[in-house]
Amino acid sequence: MTQPKAPRRRNLLKGAAIAVGAMSAPMVVSAQGATSLRFQSTWPSKDIFHEYALDFAKKVNDMTGGELKIDVLPAGAVVPAFGLFEAVSKGTLDGGHGILGYHYGKQNALALWNSGPAFGMDANMLLSWHKYGGGKELLDKLYASIGGNVVSFLSGPMTTQPLGWFKKPITKPSDFKGLKFRTNGLAIDLFTAMGAAVNALPAGEIVPALDRGLLDGAEFNNASSDRSLGFPDVSKVCMLQSFHQSAETFEISFNKTKYDALPAKFKAIISNAVEAASADVSWKAIDRYSKDYIELQVKDKVKFYKTPDSLLQVQLNLWDQILTKKSAENPLFKEIVASQRAFAERVVKWDQDTNINRRMAVSHFFSPKKAAPKKA
Repeated sequence: MTQPKAPRRRNLLKGAAIAVGAMSAPMVVSAQGATSLRFQSTWPSKDIFHEYALDFAKKVNDMTGGELKIDVLPAGAVVPAFGLFEAVSKGTLDGGHGILGYHYGKQNALALWNSGPAFGMDANMLLSWHKYGGGKELLDKLYASIGGNVVSFLSGPMTTQPLGWFKKPITKPSDFKGLKFRTNGLAIDLFTAMGAAVNALPAGEIVPALDRGLLDGAEFNNASSDRSLGFPDVSKVCMLQSFHQSAETFEISFNKTKYDALPAKFKAIISNAVEAASADVSWKAIDRYSKDYIELQVKDKVKFYKTPDSLLQVQLNLWDQILTKKSAENPLFKEIVASQRAFAERVVKWDQDTNINRRMAVSHFFSPKKAAPKKA
C-alpha cells in the first residue's frame, strides 16, 4: 500500500540533490539553462576601454547563441578598480577586464606586460611574444607565485601613450623635478627616478585630482579616453610620445575555478573571442582615436607637443637601471626580462628591415603644398 509513494520520495531526494549541487555550482545557471558570468572592468562606463570590455562580452554572448552570457559592470560597481585581481581570484567576480599594471603591488614583474619600452617592440609584438615566445607560460608562473586563482588572456594592443597632460609644455627632463604626477605600473619607478612625486590613481579619479591641484600632470592613455574622462577641461597641453608605456595590452581574466567548470566548447569560444576582440580593439582605436585627436585640437583647443628626444633618452637610460635593480631582487622579473629581450632582438630587427617608413608617403600625399586632386 505504500508503494505508490516511492516515486514521490525518489523525486524529493532527486530535488534535494539538485538543490545541493546548485548551492555549490561555480556560476549562475538560469531556468533556460544559460550560464551567466558577472564581470567588472577597471574603467568608467564613459571610457572607450569599458566599451572594449562590452565588445568582448558581446562576441562571447553572440558566439554561444546566448548559452553563455557575460555581463560587464563598470569600475566600482562591485570593487574599486585596483581591487579587481583579488575579487576575480576569490570568486567575488567571475571575471574582469583591466591591465596587468594595476596588479603591480602584488608582484612587480606583472608590470613588464605594460610598462617601459619593451626593448623596442610595439604592443602587437608584445602580444606575439606572449603567445609564441613564452610570455603566457611566464605569466602563469607569476600568478602561481602569488596564489592567483585566475585564468588570464591578453588582448588589444594599445598605441603608444602620451607623456601626459600638463599646465605648460615639458621642454627638458628636469621639468619633472618635484612634479606631482599620476601614472601606474613600473612607470611609477621611472617617473620617480626622474624626480616626480608619483601617485597611482584609477582612471575615474585622475581629472578630479588635476582639477583640485593634487596633481600637476598626469598620463592615462589615448585621445578618446582622455577626452571622455575630461582632461581637456583641466589642461590644454598634451605631450605626445613616451617610453613609459609604449607597448601595453588589456587583460581579460576569469576566476580559475569557474573557468575550469565551463564546457570545452565555451572555453574554445572564449579563446577565439579574445583574439577577435583584440583585432577589433586595434581597428576601432585607429578610427576613434584619430577622430578625437582632431576634436581635441579643434573643439577643445588643446595644444599637442612632441616630447623632446633628450627626455626620451633619459627614460631609456633610467629604464636600464630599473631593469638591473628589479632583476637582482626578483628572479621571475629577471627571467621575463631575458625572454622579452631575446624575442625583441629578433622581431624588432625584422620589423625595421622589412616594413617601410611611412613618413615619405605621408609627406607626399598630405604636404600642405600638395593640393588634393580635383573631383571630376
